[in-house]
Amino acid sequence: MSLEQAFRDDWGFVVANLVASLGDVHLAEEAAQEAFERAARAWPDTGQPDSPRAWLLTTARRCAIDRGRRDRTLATKVELLAAEADRAPTTIPARDDRLELIFLCCHPALALDSQVALTLRAVGGMSTESIARALLVPEPTMAKRLVRAKHKIRAAGIPFRLPSASTIQERLAAVLAVVYLIFNEGYGGRNDLAAEALWLGQALVGLAPDQPETHGLLAMMLLHDSRRDARDAGDELVLLDEQDRSLWDREQIERGRASFDLALALGGWGPYVVQAAIAVAHTAEPRDWRHIAVLYGRLAELTRSPVVELNRAIAVAEVEGPAEGLRIIDRLDLDDYEYTHAARGELLRRLGRDADARECFRRALTITSNDRQRRHLERRLAELG
Repeated sequence: MSLEQAFRDDWGFVVANLVASLGDVHLAEEAAQEAFERAARAWPDTGQPDSPRAWLLTTARRCAIDRGRRDRTLATKVELLAAEADRAPTTIPARDDRLELIFLCCHPALALDSQVALTLRAVGGMSTESIARALLVPEPTMAKRLVRAKHKIRAAGIPFRLPSASTIQERLAAVLAVVYLIFNEGYGGRNDLAAEALWLGQALVGLAPDQPETHGLLAMMLLHDSRRDARDAGDELVLLDEQDRSLWDREQIERGRASFDLALALGGWGPYVVQAAIAVAHTAEPRDWRHIAVLYGRLAELTRSPVVELNRAIAVAEVEGPAEGLRIIDRLDLDDYEYTHAARGELLRRLGRDADARECFRRALTITSNDRQRRHLERRLAELG
C-alpha cells in the first residue's frame, strides 16, 4: 500500500477517532496531518509497517497529545488519551466513528455551506482547493469558512454523537448534501472518495431506513459508480454514448435499482430520488431522452440549480435538436463552470459552427483541472482541425 492509498483509506478514520477522544476537529486534523507527514519521511527508509492504519493512528495520537498539552482546556482529555495510548499503542479501535464525525460537522449551529465544507475536509480529507472547486467558491473564502466552522464547534461545545431519532430529520439534508458532493468529487477520478461516499450512503440507509432520500442517494451513487470501468478506460474520459456497456457492473446496477424501488415504495420523489430515476433511465437501451428531459425538468423545479438546467439542456437537445439545447444554455450564468463550455461546444459542433465550438472547448480547457477531461477536450479540438 502506498502512502497516498493509506491517506485515502485512513484519513477520515484517524480524524474521527481523535475527535471522539478530544472533541476538537482542528486539533484532530492537525495531528492527523502531522502523522502522515512523519510517515512520508519515515516509511521510505524503514519500510511500511505491517499495519499502516495502526501506525498512523498511534502517531496521530502522540502528535495530538504533544499539541494538546499546550492547551489548558484540553488537559484532562489529553491525559486520558495519553493513558490509552500507553496501554495499547498499536491497537485499532473496533468502532468506526466517521458517521458521528459527519453529524458533528453537519450540526445545525453551523451554516449549511460550512457543514458541507467541513465534512469534506474532516472526513474525506479533501484539500481546501478541491473543496473550493467542488463548491464553486474562491479558495481564500473556503479557507476562512473552514476555520470559522472549527472555532464554532469548539466554542459551542457541540457534542460528538449521533443525533436522536427526533432530530435526525432536520440534520439529514445537510448530511446527504455532503455525501453527494464527496461522491461527485470521486466521480471525477478519485475512486477513493467515491468509495467513501458509497460507504457513507450505506451507513445512512442503516441509520435512517425509513427516509426515501437516503435510498435515493444510495441508488444514484451505485448506478453512476457501476459505469466506472467503462468511463475511465485508458487515459481519457469516455462519454456515456461511447462506453462499452459490457464493462458496466451489472450486479451494482441491480443493487441501485433495488434501492430506487425501495425509495419509491417509501413515497419518495425528492431530488435524490429523481436523480436516481435519471440514472435508472440511462441504463436503458435505447434511452428515452424525452423522459430524461422531463425528469431533469422536475429536478430543476426542486433544486433551482443552474447545473441541473445545464443537464436538462443536453437532454432537450437530444429530443428537440442542438439549437434548442443551446438556447437553454445561453440563459445560464455558469461562465466559470467547465462543463458549460464543453456542452456548448458539443452542441455548436453538431450545428456545424466549428469556429465557435473550438472557442468553447478552448475556454473549457482553461478552467478544467481534471486530466481526463483535458484530454477529452483536446481530442475534440483535434477532431475540429
